[in-house]
Amino acid sequence: MSRVRSRDTKPELLVRRSLSRLGVRYRLHRRDLPGKPDVYVGRLKLAVFVNGCFWHGHDCPRGKRPSSNTGFWNTKIDRNRQRDGEILRALSERGIESVTIWQCAMRECDVVTAQIAQQYRETV
Repeated sequence: MSRVRSRDTKPELLVRRSLSRLGVRYRLHRRDLPGKPDVYVGRLKLAVFVNGCFWHGHDCPRGKRPSSNTGFWNTKIDRNRQRDGEILRALSERGIESVTIWQCAMRECDVVTAQIAQQYRETV
């Protein structure tokens, strides 16, 4: 588990490359924002989170909880989900929209990033 990275994961890099290719300017891991979003598009006031299905308890086959040491994992994943909700509320209170891209939905990553780029171009 020590080798599991919190930054610069493959799904996150795919999102960043796609946004860069589409000409969207962004900042990485803004420490002054709740939850340190993976990508922050300042012009749109948009925080993008790229979540791993297992760690954030997504309802998909990749988000399946382990059958051993269930007490530990249930507590950990439930707390992660609770913290995610708190972060999204805190961002919303600041007037910042948020988008969550799940690891299992990386095939649709281009669709989401294209929508972000469309909004980005419209604000110029």
